[in-house]
Amino acid sequence: MELKELLLWVIASILVLNYLLSMSLSILNLLNLSEKQPDELKQFYDEERYRKSQQYEHEKSRFGMLSETVMFIISFFFLIYGGYGWLDGWTHGITTDLLWSTLLFFGIFALFSDLISIPFSLYSTFVIEARYGFNKTTFAVFISDRIKGYFLAGALGGSLLALFVLFYEYTGSDFWIYMLVVFAFFMVLLNMFYTSLILPMFNKLTPLADGEVRTAIENYCQKNKFEITNLYVMDGSRRSSKANAFFSGLGKKKKIVLFDTLVNNYSKDELVAVLAHEVGHYKKKHTLFSMIFSILQTALMLWLLSVFINNEWFSLALGGTDYSLALSLIAFTLLYSPLSLITGILMNIYSRKNEFEADNFARVTFSAEALASALKKLSSDSLSNLTPHPMYVFFYYSHPPLLQRLKALQV
Repeated sequence: MELKELLLWVIASILVLNYLLSMSLSILNLLNLSEKQPDELKQFYDEERYRKSQQYEHEKSRFGMLSETVMFIISFFFLIYGGYGWLDGWTHGITTDLLWSTLLFFGIFALFSDLISIPFSLYSTFVIEARYGFNKTTFAVFISDRIKGYFLAGALGGSLLALFVLFYEYTGSDFWIYMLVVFAFFMVLLNMFYTSLILPMFNKLTPLADGEVRTAIENYCQKNKFEITNLYVMDGSRRSSKANAFFSGLGKKKKIVLFDTLVNNYSKDELVAVLAHEVGHYKKKHTLFSMIFSILQTALMLWLLSVFINNEWFSLALGGTDYSLALSLIAFTLLYSPLSLITGILMNIYSRKNEFEADNFARVTFSAEALASALKKLSSDSLSNLTPHPMYVFFYYSHPPLLQRLKALQV
């Protein structure tokens, strides 16, 4: 067996193992669904709603497994039968310029991948989510969001890829250092200006109106020495009935965004408790450290890429006739996926720790009871899975399960 064939089957084996791991965890999660309703949540889940949450999780998971299976089959045969090599040859038939051929390759590949996923997104949004009363998206909004997503991916992703190719072309194996600086700068800008520049393309943000709720929030922030003037309500109900809140930005650019579904359906104390949780993330510097860890993770990936990127066998293994930057990037991405899984698990462990700390901050500075009530309602309103399998949580959950959070709050 030639080296290129061996490398191809190593990559194919990684694809298969990733798929089997995902399916195994999904099956474990489904088998862990419990017919017995937790006593702590009977106030918010009557028997009918609890049964509905079980049905929702079951239907959502099964459809997720179906869509993942289809995508796996397509990806596997595209790899085995030289689809990547064919696409690379086709793009080089149009242009031999390194920059434009690489941009064309990944542009077509990304578009093709997204088009395959559209039927699954449509069914998930307009059938499953609608069946359980969550979907508020119209078909026009769905299409509009998709087009805007293509524009953003082309503008931001295309720019980053173009810089990567230029750095590779003109700085050689040192490209990873320059690219890391660009990535770090991009992450800071994205964190600072996401709610100002990108989010308004999809949602309308309005300042939280003066009144009892805003006064309570401002009093809490003043008491805890948290300066906040950028407090917004987002029209999340335009797409879904699910509620949420998030914090973004650094320094004077920091913003807290509350979904209108949260503002309209939750009590004043529950809203302040949710905000206190978000303030906790800022006070504990979770956003800053998460950004630093992401940059370090990217540094590792880029350095490893610089070591292997010039290996011609990567291109040959994917069906290329000679060295190709695009094929090397695809091969490296697939080979890197086991390490990416490990770093993802570590980031999820860190994220769950942060959530416990933010909950505790809200407990100490405001009210454990109000936060617990808000968390219960959020879970009930979104029909969350109350009994996820511990292994599924370990691999995929960025937030602790509800019952663990309630136990930590000691209510």
